[in-house]
Amino acid sequence: MKQKVIKYLFIAVVVTMSLASCDKSFIEIQPKGQFLTANYYADKDQAYAALVGVYDGLRKNSGGFENMISMMNAGSDDQVAGGGGPTDGAGIQGFSNFTLTAIIMPGSFWNDHYQAIFKANTLLSKLPAINMDAALKARYTAEAKALRALYYFNLLNMFKNVPLLLEPLTATNMYDVTQATPEAVYAQIEKDLTEAITDLPTTLTSIATEAGRLTKGTAKALLGKVYLYEKKNALAAAQFADVNGTPGGTSQFGYRLLPVFADLWVSTNKFNSESILEASHSAAGLTGSWNYTSADEGNLLNVMVGPRSYSRPTGSTAPDLPSGWSFNVFTQEFYDFIKSDPRFTATVFDLKALKAAGKADYIPGYMDSGYFLQKFLPGRADVRTGGGSLELNYKQDTYVIRLADTYLMEAEALGATGARAQALLDAVRSRVGLPSVPVTLAAIKAERRLEMAGEGFRFFDLVRWGDAAAKLSSRGFVAGKNEIFPIPYRELQGTKLVQNPNYN
Repeated sequence: MKQKVIKYLFIAVVVTMSLASCDKSFIEIQPKGQFLTANYYADKDQAYAALVGVYDGLRKNSGGFENMISMMNAGSDDQVAGGGGPTDGAGIQGFSNFTLTAIIMPGSFWNDHYQAIFKANTLLSKLPAINMDAALKARYTAEAKALRALYYFNLLNMFKNVPLLLEPLTATNMYDVTQATPEAVYAQIEKDLTEAITDLPTTLTSIATEAGRLTKGTAKALLGKVYLYEKKNALAAAQFADVNGTPGGTSQFGYRLLPVFADLWVSTNKFNSESILEASHSAAGLTGSWNYTSADEGNLLNVMVGPRSYSRPTGSTAPDLPSGWSFNVFTQEFYDFIKSDPRFTATVFDLKALKAAGKADYIPGYMDSGYFLQKFLPGRADVRTGGGSLELNYKQDTYVIRLADTYLMEAEALGATGARAQALLDAVRSRVGLPSVPVTLAAIKAERRLEMAGEGFRFFDLVRWGDAAAKLSSRGFVAGKNEIFPIPYRELQGTKLVQNPNYN
């Protein structure tokens, strides 16, 4: 779905708050040329525009310097922050070596999600009064609830102790907010997704006009993941079974593994059969270098993971690449783990070898290994030729959840045992030409590491498996603290929020 940033929804509330303390004569002035929450939601077209604003939150996955994928990769055992130096992005560097504090914690990981939740809450509060088709209204309601659930799920995984807001905040109550228990937030996530499944379409009527919108399959996949993280394995397996269908076949929702793993990362291969939910990006934006945020339409992750000052001599067979910022380089340990796997060349760009062979050159970045993230490495053909800064307007979409992911999560939810779990694991391996191995939890963990490398999930996997301390202690990880982020300092000032344990 073509996404446009609906900034005036948030601005309207700020404007309303600021007027509350003004002289009465100012309050009586009729606003002109503004969309205020009191008069904006008049029909289905305005409701649709507001819904697009709720979808905008998905771009946090790979939009802006502070995006989910690059941040979460930096704290995994597979990658480091990288970049230009130890001060190149205090937040991402602090997470990579587990020195994050409330001061350097990037506030956008909290604020961007709550802004998206604010948009969802506002739309949900206005929809009942809008004069529009009942079925369409039900669908918009379902989409807003499912997206709200996803944003809360991200917040729980990052911060654990978060406020649960189901109505738009006002000037009178915004400073009285307290944190809910994780159990209460999970219950609301389950409720939102369960209700959404009822009114979401099974399939989209037109990929041309609706690509990227949620379906029943999307909500079921998200609900299955939520249940898995809550260790409600039987419930998770049931949801995943509906999404996945027969392993290796086409599911009832039209999902099917792509035959070629590398095709997942072709920038023009948007909304393919393996995509369950993706963050969409466009090269049509006009983003300038002064304004790279998660609200931009381009994929900033692309330029972040590229090598610095990349070049190749005349006649070289090395790929023709634009230069980047050298973030998220792989560790030597991960390179050794994946180097004999068929997914290696689609996952790792081995610039170290190319440089040694005289086929390419670059300027090593911070903690350089020479191993770059191929999945999101843009080619020369991906560089924008229009307005805006070239490096900030890449078009590659990124997956929030995809079918191979749900195959492996279902196999895990099934206890890593039995014929179906075996078939799910086999299907993922067969796609890349690997033989069957006996299904075990260890085999599933290894397969997830190979299949999902660099997509931002590894840290969360380590935490939920209880493996984070063993894998990350050498990087500074402290059990009982670093499983979650500190709440940003600014969010604690003048509020009733309490900092997460063991953070100052």
